[in-house]
Amino acid sequence: MPSVQIKDVPDDTHRVLRERAARAHQSLQEYLRSRLIAEASQPTADEVFERAAARKGGKVSFSAAVGDIRAERDRR
Repeated sequence: MPSVQIKDVPDDTHRVLRERAARAHQSLQEYLRSRLIAEASQPTADEVFERAAARKGGKVSFSAAVGDIRAERDRR
């Protein structure tokens, strides 16, 4: 399995991450590994838009999409 090494992490950042790992009852390595896995499992907005653009089929105008979203939010 590949490894990742991060250098020049600011002291305050390192301290906060160590504290969060301790609160999660994990080593810093376990904590950061789980955070990286979670980050990689969620697509970025750009990735979602790229996938949507690659799909064929129906077309919805931007204003129609905004209207549908507003209507859905208003129903809540």
